[in-house]
Amino acid sequence: MDNTVDTELSFWEQIEEDFRSHGCDWTLPGFRAVAVHRFGVWRMTVQPKLLRAPLSLLYRMLFRKIRNGYGIELPYTVNLGRRVVIEHQGGIVIHGYSTIGDDCIIRQGVTLGNRYLNRPLDAPKLGKRVNVGAGAKIFGDVTIGDDVNIGANAVVLNDIPSESTAVGIPAKVIQKSLVN
Repeated sequence: MDNTVDTELSFWEQIEEDFRSHGCDWTLPGFRAVAVHRFGVWRMTVQPKLLRAPLSLLYRMLFRKIRNGYGIELPYTVNLGRRVVIEHQGGIVIHGYSTIGDDCIIRQGVTLGNRYLNRPLDAPKLGKRVNVGAGAKIFGDVTIGDDVNIGANAVVLNDIPSESTAVGIPAKVIQKSLVN
């Protein structure tokens, strides 16, 4: 059993990996949104706060440019895994306390958000290799397992087990996915 720990990537290594994941096209809105997210996370490591202030101002401007121009709301507080791909732009809203695992794909019109007004910090947690279809909505403190496919326009209100496909309103598991 291998107990080696994956070392954390530097900011520029993350950007390079995200660039490759987005087909080496820096013009893609998805790549730009992920890059601004990574910048937002990195700037929080700059000390003291006085040096961080201009970087925070730049981050806020870039965040708003991405949100307003491309329709992708991906705050720096999201726990974003490696090689996450935002496939298409438009109508993507990610709750600030969401977790998105490695190698996930997010498409247009996807919302990861809270379900109840009196529980504003509840946010979805996506495992690794989750494929979220266009227009899907995932609400509340739900956990989506690894290797899950969420169908287009599905509304997920409950946990989805690993290696499953979920579709419908509300989403129901229709089959176990075929994983090699």
